[in-house]
Amino acid sequence: MYWTDVFYHPGWVFSTALLAFVVRLQRKGSWDPRACTVKLTGKTAIVTGANTGIGKFIALDFAQRGARVILACRSESRGMAALKEIRKKSGNPDVHLRLVDVSSMESVRKFAKEILEEEKALHILVNNAGVSGLPRQITKEGLDMTFATNHLGPFLLTNLLLDLMKNSAPSRIVTVSSVNHKRGEVDFSHFHGENLTYHMDTVYNHTKLHNIICTNELACRLKGTGVTANSVHPGIVMTEVMRHYPFIIQLIFNIIGFFFFKSPQEGAVSSIYCAVAEETDGITGKYFDCDCSMVLPAPLARDTALAVKDFEICERVTSKL
Repeated sequence: MYWTDVFYHPGWVFSTALLAFVVRLQRKGSWDPRACTVKLTGKTAIVTGANTGIGKFIALDFAQRGARVILACRSESRGMAALKEIRKKSGNPDVHLRLVDVSSMESVRKFAKEILEEEKALHILVNNAGVSGLPRQITKEGLDMTFATNHLGPFLLTNLLLDLMKNSAPSRIVTVSSVNHKRGEVDFSHFHGENLTYHMDTVYNHTKLHNIICTNELACRLKGTGVTANSVHPGIVMTEVMRHYPFIIQLIFNIIGFFFFKSPQEGAVSSIYCAVAEETDGITGKYFDCDCSMVLPAPLARDTALAVKDFEICERVTSKL
């Protein structure tokens, strides 16, 4: 008998299966979107990166609640596939695709212009699109690709749509950040790809910290307007965000993730909670964990002086593009 035979023993197989089942149950939070009866009939929502992963399930939830949903996607083919799937599953024909590349400020401005011309109201904006693990890439506008995609593009989009959201109040802005922000740093030269270390999720972590900092400052500026702004951690989720990592890292992530990480549908819950739940009505400038609980972000994310500076620098950088 070899020691490896233990792995084929029925007791080992059963206990492993039981452990996997228990772990998967633990991934679910206390708030269940299916138990939330809030309807979004007559409301308009935009979800960036809605063709796959978390974004697609957020958009599907909104569509099932009767909202007019705009899928803001970079790929037309993948966006159309998501649109057809969401319309079919929700039974809601009022789901539409609009193309935008959030890494391009020019594309963001064009998208926002179309929205302002075509839409009479905007009640929910979910900044979900993001990338991680990219090698050094500088956009034609002189920005680091990861920073442009994860922070500066969504920052500009949000600000361009603010007046429409104010006129549609009450309305909500939800920005998908990450617990990884705690490993992030603030260096404004990063915006242009300077002084950055391109290794694994290092740049991603920086962008997620900026997400929270600027969301908190935005919330301060929006007080009294009826527009709220919050950031969320979706959890460690099995999405395509790992597609730029080495194959072996992706393999390990997927094997471990099968047991311990959230599915895209589970990862969408905290964003949906902030966007529609009655419990979050009027709450602004907060950071929500993946179990839908309000938690304190990293100290840097709570530095109000830094928030003002960060917001103003982002305004200057994006206004020139």
